[in-house]
Amino acid sequence: MASVAFQQLRGLVETQAALLEGLRRQIAIQEKNSVSKEEYEAIVKKLEKEEEEHSKTKTSLAVVSEQLEFALGEIDVLSKHLEREKQAFDSALSRVNNKVLKQSVQKDKLISKCCASLTLLITHTGEQAGEIKQASEFKIEKQQENYIAEVLGKKNKKDFK
Repeated sequence: MASVAFQQLRGLVETQAALLEGLRRQIAIQEKNSVSKEEYEAIVKKLEKEEEEHSKTKTSLAVVSEQLEFALGEIDVLSKHLEREKQAFDSALSRVNNKVLKQSVQKDKLISKCCASLTLLITHTGEQAGEIKQASEFKIEKQQENYIAEVLGKKNKKDFK
């Protein structure tokens, strides 16, 4: 009996030893796959800090995105205003160029007219000068003829007396 009890006890001890060995392996595996409480708390703190920084970054991104949208809106408004100004300038420049061209054509016409009038005046003045010269020469010639006729007439009267 003692031997049966001893064998049962031995079997029980062996079973417990096997179970104990299994539990040790399981604990070793768990220790290998787990972290200590201090490491866990440090990791949790690090995660909380990263989540807080992520939240701050997200908020900062939202603010910067809003500023960017505002700036892009301003750029769009200013670009449209600049385009309108450019069109107004181009239109005014075109009108000024057309006016300058018309005035240039008008100036050329006036210069042409003045040259034609001047040429006509010079020609007419030359003709008048020629006519006046002719008239003067004719008048002088007549005066000479009259003088000669008068002198000859006096001489003939003296000869007849």
